[in-house]
Amino acid sequence: MLEFESRFRSEDACRDYLAGLRWPSGFICDKCFHRQSWKNQRGLWICGKCRFEHSVTAGTIFHGSHMPLRIWFRAMWQMTNQKNGISALGLQRSLGIGSYRTAWACLHKLRAAMVRPGREQLSGEVEVDETYIGGHEKGKGGRHIGKKSLVIIAAEVREKGTGRIRIKRIDSASERNLIGFVQEVVRPGSTVVTDGLPVYRQLADLGYRHESRVAESRDQSSATLPRVHRVASLIKRWLLGTHQGSFSKRLMSGYLDEFTFRFNRRLSTSRGMVFYRLAQQAIVTKKTEDRILGVGKVPV
Repeated sequence: MLEFESRFRSEDACRDYLAGLRWPSGFICDKCFHRQSWKNQRGLWICGKCRFEHSVTAGTIFHGSHMPLRIWFRAMWQMTNQKNGISALGLQRSLGIGSYRTAWACLHKLRAAMVRPGREQLSGEVEVDETYIGGHEKGKGGRHIGKKSLVIIAAEVREKGTGRIRIKRIDSASERNLIGFVQEVVRPGSTVVTDGLPVYRQLADLGYRHESRVAESRDQSSATLPRVHRVASLIKRWLLGTHQGSFSKRLMSGYLDEFTFRFNRRLSTSRGMVFYRLAQQAIVTKKTEDRILGVGKVPV
């Protein structure tokens, strides 16, 4: 923490760090592609040829934010260095942010940056299954969604352990959603292991090796697909522990993105590298629109 505070002790230090991520091979003008520039007193990079002013935060999740970059950087450090993450209320208290809405918006923008564009598909042997998140509803059973969220999970098999995962909230267990998810996150030629749901049988005709495992009883279902069931259990425990089980169904995808980011980097020995990856993705992630975060009343 002392090293972090020393490195990012000013707004200029934070801007210079982001500039290194945005232009890793040196400055290049967005208009004329000239490489020479200077920085003015407002922290803008001025092209030496066309005099176009460049803001290092333009088009990123930091664009238009009135919150200092030093607070943004501390928020990223909190998200990547706390084992179970942090809630908006916890972030507001720890960083002294005046508004709960500001802390809430900050976290959701960072969650949006946790999904890397063009990330590699899962490969090898991959378990796929669906689960419901949101608690029990009295009098409802089967595949009734109601207030719950239907989530589909894919987990790589790595000997006795679990490799990378992918998670997505879907509206229904339709063929379009289930097969579309597999095609999106699993590389063709891989072995896809599922339960006995008939819709998955067509995977064999789509370039995958399909293996169906049917549990003899409900109590044995976790033994047939142990990795996705373990991931589902961890998600529910994380949402209950970090967010006290209170979260918006509409924003479930953001929470799933954060969990995926954390899980896939759980074995990293360098927390500074995890911070670097998040900052790197924050630079290439376009500004999150208000319609995504919502307007008016702030969801939890």
